[in-house]
Amino acid sequence: MLYCRRLLSLALCALVWTARADEDLFTRAPWYGSAGLGAMFFEGDEPVKSGPILSLRIGRSFGPNWALEGEFGLAPRLEGRSYSDGRHQLDGDTWMLRLGADLLFHPRNTRDLRWDPYLAIGAAAHFFGDDLYADGGATDFNVSAGVGLFYHFNDEWALRADARQLVTARNTEFNTILSLGLAWRWGARVPPDLRLAGTGDLDSDGDGLTDAEERRIGTDPFNPDTDGDGLTDWEEVRVYGTDPLNPDSDYDGLTDGAEVHVYKTDPLNPDTDRGGVADGHEVIEDNTNPLDPKDDLQLFRLNIEFDYDKAILRPIYHGDLDVIVKVLQRDPGATARIEGHADRRKRSDRAYNQRLSERRAQAVLNYIADVGGIDRARLKAVGYGFDRPVAPNDTEANMQKNRRTEIYIRKSAEAADAPATNADLPAPPAPPAP
Repeated sequence: MLYCRRLLSLALCALVWTARADEDLFTRAPWYGSAGLGAMFFEGDEPVKSGPILSLRIGRSFGPNWALEGEFGLAPRLEGRSYSDGRHQLDGDTWMLRLGADLLFHPRNTRDLRWDPYLAIGAAAHFFGDDLYADGGATDFNVSAGVGLFYHFNDEWALRADARQLVTARNTEFNTILSLGLAWRWGARVPPDLRLAGTGDLDSDGDGLTDAEERRIGTDPFNPDTDGDGLTDWEEVRVYGTDPLNPDSDYDGLTDGAEVHVYKTDPLNPDTDRGGVADGHEVIEDNTNPLDPKDDLQLFRLNIEFDYDKAILRPIYHGDLDVIVKVLQRDPGATARIEGHADRRKRSDRAYNQRLSERRAQAVLNYIADVGGIDRARLKAVGYGFDRPVAPNDTEANMQKNRRTEIYIRKSAEAADAPATNADLPAPPAPPAP
């Protein structure tokens, strides 16, 4: 009894004393929790023996000195005590649940806060699995006072030791709880303080262009290859003069990086060898050398316009297609590939334009086969929708360039080896200006 009174007096005296400490941690991360394992010691005249207890505490700091905690404790098995003098005793073992609240005071009177002692006072209710008293009742209320110590590994984690003296409301029993556990403070981890050293301009992605330059030209300062074409933004701007926001600067079907690193073609010239066929078509469809003009196919580019949502060939284009028929008739082993293309507007639908370009290419094939008498086995129609523009779809003039039909004629082996004698045939169109 004297021990308890001294402990309570010490705790009450501490409530009127404060100390200076770093308040930033407790403002930034006021909540903490702890879990511990310990033992509860009962006086020898109670119906249960001492046993293990598990504890869970959730607390909130109010500045560096004060904290309020809620406590949940569970003694899963308490053995019943036997008496020979006829006193009340349990039939067997029982359990106990503890719910409480505590006020903690931390002196924090040194700058070394690794060792963090505290004083505590509180109240709790104990709920037993069986009636603990002769007159009935499985609930008991108590007040407590105690001391404890946190040993902080860092701002987040700490080892916690705790000792409490309890005074019960019924029969004025004096019990003790001792526990040891771990504590963790939410949000206490200090974020890294990243600072730029030196006086140079920041280049976050290391591509050679400063972040300020990239913001001016519209590239991503955190991505060294904004358009994903295989050339860094710095290479495109400083070395090759290509567009760092367009993976295919010359609209020939090959990415700028592939032209520079793989095919050695000019990323600013859609027809590097000036043989009449775009580099991309030579590589992807024709399997010809984009650096050798002699193996280029014959290309006829026709700006054939159809009625809206129609694929019926207008008679005004029959004369242009008759020239194609004549070329194929003079070389019976030649084959032709007819490709349909479309422009792209803000509301253009990919699937619709794909189907429409296929229908229009097929309409041209039907004319060459049905009117010109060319075997369909020598002809192939393909639609690309708006996926292969030859110019950006930013003006009506450029969109007209993209609404096109292209016919590629591959000569037979005999015709390819023979000298050209048909001077009356139209020449392939000049390649588009870079």
